[in-house]
Amino acid sequence: MSPVQDLNDLVFFAEVVERGGFSAASRALDVPKSRLSRRIAQLEASLGVQLLQRSTRRLSLTPAGEVYLRHCVAVREAAEAGAAEVAQVRKEPRGLVRLSCPVTLAQSNVGPALPEFFSRHPGVQLEMRVVNRPVDPVEEGVDVALRVRNEVENSATLASRVFGRSQLLLVGTPALLARHGPLTHPESLEQVECVAMSAADARAGTLLQGPGGATHLLMQTPRYLANDLLTLSFAVEQGVGIGFLPDYLCREALQAGRLQSVLPDWQPPPGLVHAMFTPRRALVPAVRAVLDFLGEVLAEPPERSPLA
Repeated sequence: MSPVQDLNDLVFFAEVVERGGFSAASRALDVPKSRLSRRIAQLEASLGVQLLQRSTRRLSLTPAGEVYLRHCVAVREAAEAGAAEVAQVRKEPRGLVRLSCPVTLAQSNVGPALPEFFSRHPGVQLEMRVVNRPVDPVEEGVDVALRVRNEVENSATLASRVFGRSQLLLVGTPALLARHGPLTHPESLEQVECVAMSAADARAGTLLQGPGGATHLLMQTPRYLANDLLTLSFAVEQGVGIGFLPDYLCREALQAGRLQSVLPDWQPPPGLVHAMFTPRRALVPAVRAVLDFLGEVLAEPPERSPLA
C-alpha cells in the first residue's frame, strides 16, 4: 500500500511549475523557498520518480512531471472551487486579497474609498502595494494588479477587467496663462514654463490629438521635474508651470477655478484604468468583491470633460 500523500505538496508542485520557479512560488504562497524545495524533493522520493529537471537557469518538467502536474492542478482547482462554493453559501467573502495600485490612483481614488469596502465586507483583509511600476500578478503573488495604460496587455495567462478611462489634462493657473496671452495651438505652448515627470519624457515629447484627427508632438523644456504626480500637482497649482495631470487628480482644482485647462481640444490619447488577474483567483469571492468594488469606484463619470 502506497503512503498517504500530503495534498499540500500537490499544490506546492503546481505553483512551482506554473510560476516558473521556487522563488515566485515562495512569494505567492508565503512559504519559505527552502521548505518548498524540500517538500518537492520529498514528493519525488515518495513517488519514486523525478518530476522536475533543475538547472541554474530554469526548471522544466520530466515526462512523469507533465502527467503528475495535470492531476495536481485538478486537485488544487477542485479544492478552490469547493472553498468558493462554501463561501458563496456563506454569502460573506472572507480572506486576504493582495492588490497593487499606482501611487496617484491610490491617493486620489482607491485609498479614500476603501473604508466603504471594509464596512461592506468585514471578513476581507486587504494588502495594498502602492507602486509606480508594472506588477506581474503571477510573479509577485498579487491577486489584482491595477494599471493605467494606453492598451490592455494581451496575455495568455492573465484575465483583465476595464473600469474606465483616465485622461491626462494639460493644466495651469489662471495667472500663469494670463501672462502668456491667448494660447491657440500646441506650438504656442513650447515657450510656456512647464513641469514634467521625467527628463526622458520631456525629450521624447508628448503626442497630442486635436480636432479632425490632427496630431502634434509637443516638445518642452521643463523647469521642474518630479517623479511623483501628486508632488508635481503642487508645483502646477503654485504657478511654477503648466503640466499634464490625470483628470482624477486635478478635477477638484479645475472645478474650484485654481487651475484651467490649456487647449482642451488637444489631448494625449486616454489611458485605460484596468485590472489584471489570474482567472482562477477571480473565482474566489473575496477577490471578486474587490473587483466589483473597484468597478464602482473607478467607473467613468457619466459626462467626461475637464470639469466633470
